[in-house]
Amino acid sequence: MSRTSTQATRWLPLLGFAGCVVLGIWAWQSGVLTSQEAMEALVHRVGIWGPVIFTVIQAVQVVIPILPGAIGCVVGVIMFGPVWGFVYNYVGICAGSLLAFAVAKTYGRPLLPRLFQQKTIDKYDSWTKKGKFDLWFAVAIFLPVAPDDFLCYLAGTTPMSWRRYTAIILLGKPFAIAAYSVILSAAWTQVLNWLG
Repeated sequence: MSRTSTQATRWLPLLGFAGCVVLGIWAWQSGVLTSQEAMEALVHRVGIWGPVIFTVIQAVQVVIPILPGAIGCVVGVIMFGPVWGFVYNYVGICAGSLLAFAVAKTYGRPLLPRLFQQKTIDKYDSWTKKGKFDLWFAVAIFLPVAPDDFLCYLAGTTPMSWRRYTAIILLGKPFAIAAYSVILSAAWTQVLNWLG
């Protein structure tokens, strides 16, 4: 690989991150990331581009962790139904997870305190020192209980290979996304029934 292509490759995660920051700021200020109604209105307004925009928003919310990803999972199922909602959630979250890993691989640990609270870093940092980070990471990604966005960045600061990381994300995310989608959608339906 030539020096020019190596430098270009080094800048790609930063450009992707910058694009996500700009899109994330716009989405947050316009209410798309903070209001289900605003997200639904945007998706319906753009018609056939709705699934694409929703998938991009799901990717952005991993790279710029403003809201828990579970909220987007519920919105996806409500707007697109259980099958397509799951597909769009899965594609978006996996894409965002891969980009977060790329950014962390490129810029390392100094990035973590800029995006996450120190107590979160301290809580999970011990996983990197016990020699079994890959195992703990895979379990955390499979089970919908840990801060996945942070763990994706943390994984990027470890020696974990791209191949292993990608396999864990692609194989582990479906269960967590499905669990979030089913459980929170059922809870949302109960709330609506209770209010109605």
